[in-house]
Order: sequence, then C-alpha cells, then structure tokens
Amino acid sequence: MQFSVTTSTLDKPRAGIRAAGIVHKRKPAAGATALDAARDGEITALLKAGEMDGEAGSQLLLPGGGGPGNQGKGSALLIGLGAKKDFDARAARKAAQTLAAALVERPATSAVIAVADFQPRGKDIAWTVHTLVAAIADAAYRFTPFKGKEKTPPVKLEKIQLSVERDEAETANKACSEAAAIATGVNRAKDLGNTPPNVCYPESLADTARELAKQHKKLKATVLDEKDLEKLGAGAILAVGKGSERPPRLIAMEYSGGNKGDAPVVLVGKGITFDTGGISLKPGAEMDEMKYDMCGAASVFGVIEACCELGLPINVVGVVTSAENMPDGRATRPGDIITTLSGQTVEILNTDAEGRLVLADALTWVERYKPKAVIDIATLTGACIIALGHQGAAVLGNNERLAKGLLAAGEESGDRAWQLPLWPEYQEQLKSNFADMANIGGRPAGTITAACFLSRYTEDYTWAHVDIAGVAWKSGKEKGATGRPVPMLMRYLLDQA
Repeated sequence: MQFSVTTSTLDKPRAGIRAAGIVHKRKPAAGATALDAARDGEITALLKAGEMDGEAGSQLLLPGGGGPGNQGKGSALLIGLGAKKDFDARAARKAAQTLAAALVERPATSAVIAVADFQPRGKDIAWTVHTLVAAIADAAYRFTPFKGKEKTPPVKLEKIQLSVERDEAETANKACSEAAAIATGVNRAKDLGNTPPNVCYPESLADTARELAKQHKKLKATVLDEKDLEKLGAGAILAVGKGSERPPRLIAMEYSGGNKGDAPVVLVGKGITFDTGGISLKPGAEMDEMKYDMCGAASVFGVIEACCELGLPINVVGVVTSAENMPDGRATRPGDIITTLSGQTVEILNTDAEGRLVLADALTWVERYKPKAVIDIATLTGACIIALGHQGAAVLGNNERLAKGLLAAGEESGDRAWQLPLWPEYQEQLKSNFADMANIGGRPAGTITAACFLSRYTEDYTWAHVDIAGVAWKSGKEKGATGRPVPMLMRYLLDQA
C-alpha cells in the first residue's frame, strides 16, 4: 500500500474515492466543502435532506459524479466527526478507524483524504497524518499465507493520497514517511505473531534476522546457537529450551543509523515461540494462543525493520532471546536450581514463569553494548491483564526519565501504557531458601515481582520493562497479533532521534 502527500484540493487528484468529514448538525468540514462545490452542491443538498447529520461514527457514500469538467468524478465518502467541541484526539482516532474500515471494504484502488478534516484540537498535521496512515494500514492488514480453499477477499486499495495545505506539505511528507515505515514494522510484528509455531520457532527467527540483514546495509545480524550459549554460560535460556526438539537461540540485530561509537538504545524481546508451561503445564483451553508468547520478539523485529525503512539517524540494537517451552524427560523441573549468565542462581518454583529466565540472560548479555538505555518487551504475566485489561501495557524500570518517555510516546501514538511501582519491598517476595532468588513471588503483584526479578540483571544501566501480555494479541472473532507496542517504541525512538 502506497501513501503520499498532495497539496491539491480534494476535487483535483485522480482517485476512486474522495474522503472528507461532516461535523455534527450537517456542517461540511473544509474538504467536504471543496468537494461539494465540485459536485454542484450535491453534498449540501443531501445534508439538508437529512441523509446525514455528522454524528460520530456515521458515514455516507456518494457514487461517482461531477461538476464542470468532471472534477468531482469518483465516489465521495463522508465521515461523521461528531460535535466540533468534542473532536479531540480520541474522537479523531475513532473517525480515522471508521474511515479506514469503509475504504478497505470498497472496490476502489485509490483514495484521496482531506487530512485537515480529521485534525483534532490540540494536535498538528503530523499527528493527524500518523493517525490516518496507522488506521488504514491496520484495517487493510490480512494474514493469508495458510489459507487454502477458503480465500479471504483481498483489499483492493493500493494508493492513498493525503491532501494538505501547501505550507504543511513538508511536515506532512515527513510524517507520512515515518508512519508508513511504522506500518511496515507493525505488519512484520503481526505476521511473526500470527505464524503458527510449527513454522515460527527459534531457528526460523534467526533466519528472519539474517534475511533482514541481507536486505539492509546498516543492519548486522548475529546468532548464538545452543553450543554458543553453553560456552557463554547462559544457563537460564538453556534451561527453558531443554524440553524441546527446537533448540534456543539468542539473536542480535545491530542497526547502525547514528554516529560510530554513539551508545545504542537496546531493545530486548521475549521470544517464546510456544509456551506449554513446561512441566507446570498450562490448561488445554486456548493453549493455541501461546504461539503469541513471542510477540515481544516480534515487536523488536518490527521496530528494527521500521528503523531500516526510515533510515533513523540513531543506533539501535534489537536482541531476541528465543526458546520453546515444552515438557519432556529433559525439561527443567520445579525445584531445580539453575545458574544464570550473571552468575546468580535461581530456584525454579514454576516452569511457566520462563519468560523472565530467558530475559535474564539476555539482559546480562547486552551490557557489552554499553547502552544508552535498555528496554525489554515481553508477554510476561497474566497479572498484567488483570491489572490493566487489554487497553494498555505496563511499564516499570529503574529510571524515571526513560519510563516517562515511553509513557509519553504511548500517549502520542495511541499505543498506551501505564507505570507500575518497583518498590524495594516487593523484592522480598522473591526470596528462596536454597538459591539467590526464586523465579516467582506468589500471586500478589505478579507483574511487579516479575519486573523485580528482571531488575536484578539490569543494575548497571538505564532500563525499562514493558509487559505487553494484555495488548499483544486479540482473542475471539478478531483473533490475531496486534503489532503493539511497535508504535510506542518507534515514537520513543523518533523522539530520541
């Protein structure tokens, strides 16, 4: 799908659909007014006749027609914006989603959108461009590689032009490039998350990293296999992967967009490509969704690809720590004690708390990069869903500036998060009679104690943990990976750049 910016008014460019907004009480926004003139007042007449009143969420499609010279040729799609006083960022996102859903359902291959019609109070044209591109890309996403006879109808929309004022063109073009790159990254994360675990496993993720490095000159991929991990002493990653026929991998993707020697931002993604719970076996119901336990890793791949597409002028390292958590005669047991790469020992009380183990070794390993900041991303705890539902991710860490930066990026991108405390008192729950720590701290504050566990491996650098268990995928009829938190992470990196 191709996105571009035009300074032509809505009636000028060739397009199958021209999209504009109608404010509540039948008031055409600027784009709709220009379109109305090109259609000889047809829109005004229909509004007066009560065909549409501009309520939020409403829409009206007018077939192709035109005024003098057929300037209005092509369908007109009118989107209700609601009352002007209520048109804030939240309302604008909903209007963009309504628009996007309507566009991808149509047979038209091209569309032009009056961007200013969808610009809420307090937000600039760049924010609006980002919001429209993200909504359309999300609505157009389809995952069909494994469809056989039952084919999903393809989205025909290929070309979207964003109509802006001439003095906004430079800003809009920059935002359009950013948004398109982020959409590419989101789609990469969705694809990886949706791929079945018999096709997506640690070795295949390593192959994906190698392929990306071949495609992008500024990207270097390094893969550590099980022999490398044994030499390294990465006992936690190896312990999680012991029960599987698919051996674990530690994957590093170094994107060099900044100056040589500049400290990188390091992203660490949990890549459990399937999680049975190990010996602490999960219930069978909905276990198929445990293919999504690698969505933290998927988001790291998505961010790295977006950085490459955009040519982001900073250094970013994406690290994926990947294993398959399976039960067999070799699998780690409750009661086992393992030694992590850091030298700290862990008593395994529950083998279903495996994500923090693979992250522990990765978080130790990334010290070699002398990072500006480290952010780990993981579908880590069901407790996070209990705390925040499916609306926001949880953010915890040892640096308030980093945490606030991520929260602000989440608000700006609509990929929201909420900060939870990391008070020292919670560390008491991880005490073990036999090792340096236990891998679980009991039911109370499960998201926080998981982060407390990780914090013991991050004392030497600036670090934040993002628990995406509630936002990484949807269940039910809309089942599938969401690509979150790629938008939040990319917004944070853009802010750093």
